[in-house]
Amino acid sequence: MTETTQTSRSVEKGGGITERRGLLLLACAIALMMLAGAVGGYLYGLNLAQADLVSARQDVQQLRPESQRLKNSILIQNANIAELQSELARVRAALHAVMPTENTYMISPNQSVIVAGGHLTIGLVGSPGNDSVKINVNGKLQTVTTGDVMRVAVDASTDCQVGIQSFDMFKVIVTASCPASKPN
Repeated sequence: MTETTQTSRSVEKGGGITERRGLLLLACAIALMMLAGAVGGYLYGLNLAQADLVSARQDVQQLRPESQRLKNSILIQNANIAELQSELARVRAALHAVMPTENTYMISPNQSVIVAGGHLTIGLVGSPGNDSVKINVNGKLQTVTTGDVMRVAVDASTDCQVGIQSFDMFKVIVTASCPASKPN
């Protein structure tokens, strides 16, 4: 019986090494298969992505000239907008010179204007002096200075006001309005 036990133990020991080698080979084979699967999956994915990359590159190459054309178009339009804005500013300045703010009028020496809806005729008589100007309002000559306000009764229902805003050697700026007076 001792012989049988010893031989069975030696068989177990010898079988264990073979078994371990088999398990090691199996693990290596599984690892190699997993590595091969990973490399194969990577290459397959790269191949699929390569087709998309080639298509995207072609699209980019086709869109570059159009993009450049649109950029040039935007630059030209921006230049046109800037030119139109400066022209608009010039036109507005000219319009304000011709038509100042409402009820404000610029009168040159020996010039008269009809204002306040046709109720008043205001004229500057001669050039303005250093401290006063001569204004003719509806045929009535008056000497006034900056800040003076004249009340002119055109008729029973209309009372007008003429104010001197400023003057220099070449012009006088007046305000004139004729609000309808309130009946009593």
